[in-house]
Amino acid sequence: MPVIHKSTIRQARRAEIRHKRNQAIMSAVKTLVKKVQTAVAEKKADDAKTALLTATSAISKAVTKGALKPNTASRRVSRLTKHVNGLTASRS
Repeated sequence: MPVIHKSTIRQARRAEIRHKRNQAIMSAVKTLVKKVQTAVAEKKADDAKTALLTATSAISKAVTKGALKPNTASRRVSRLTKHVNGLTASRS
């Protein structure tokens, strides 16, 4: 049980605001990643490339906002890029 104190009340309020902001950022990132994954699953190379650009941009922004750690973001971008590149390589 936290101590009822002015500073702890303020900190709890700030934590709730950060939590809501991080949830919104991560929800947007997940949506964009799913768009890339569906484009790859449907073997639409052009759609996958454009979706990949927007997804990587959103992931990078999530890092700058502190919602994602840099290594996690790098790993996600790398895996998405690998899938999209595999799609274009099999198409040639």
